Amino acid sequence: MSRDGVVVLGDVMTDVVARVDRPLAPASDTPAAIRMRRGGSAANTAAWLGHLGVPVTFVGCVGDDAAGSDAAAALRAAGVEPALHVAPDGVATGACVVLIDAAGERTMLPDAGANALLPEQPLPGGAHLHVSGYSLLRAGSRPAARAALLAAREAGMTTSVDPASAAPLAEVGAAAFRDLVRGATTIVVTPDEAEVLTGARDPDAVVLELLRDHAEVVLKLGGDGARWASAEGGHAAVPAAPPDGPVVDHTGAGDAFTAAWLAARRAGRMPDAALAAACALAARVVTREGARP
Repeated sequence: MSRDGVVVLGDVMTDVVARVDRPLAPASDTPAAIRMRRGGSAANTAAWLGHLGVPVTFVGCVGDDAAGSDAAAALRAAGVEPALHVAPDGVATGACVVLIDAAGERTMLPDAGANALLPEQPLPGGAHLHVSGYSLLRAGSRPAARAALLAAREAGMTTSVDPASAAPLAEVGAAAFRDLVRGATTIVVTPDEAEVLTGARDPDAVVLELLRDHAEVVLKLGGDGARWASAEGGHAAVPAAPPDGPVVDHTGAGDAFTAAWLAARRAGRMPDAALAAACALAARVVTREGARP
């Protein structure tokens, strides 16, 4: 790992993707197109960083099974250095059933598996640490994720956090989660996550509240583009990038956005250019199946 690279910590999954083009028939059958794909928000972000040419190490936990071996091989193939802990016998690599409707929107049914057993461990060297919120939302992996954020700060690394998902975030609670991530350099949020954390959806109100805890706030606004603000008074906003084809799958678009943002900022690009690059990659991802490059 190069000293100017990125460390990504969090979840790695096997996705069972079911595309359903009609309403589900409860207690009966609904035809679907089913595919197995590699997933996990943090692992997706790491894979996109590797695809973009950024030196990146992924820290996570897998089972002693074929899915865990495949996860490591897939990360290496994407240009990522895996730093994977192997969970005790009988604990499987995490898996997620992803239901995709006719509009490409996805609903997820995750089984954390080994992800919930991520242990505290020495943090690989790098310039920046990105933590997926899933590792903070699960009680079993929370100490490791929190310890990594503290270690990164002590090492002089910048840090970023993505809260990951509004529903489990609401279960943990805004106050508890904000305590866990307070002091992280950057928080990257969607409007749903921002509403859980701040009680507001208005971007100006969200930014004002989250800048109490972070030096930078990045808002992923979907069809309304993206915004950035800093505690020093900086602001930038860009419109959404138009997809270059039909929208087929939203899975991984937010992870790709985050990777493109981190890669562009690491390369010294200004916030507006970094937001534009992030929106452009997210727009490309939704026109194809799968969450990885």
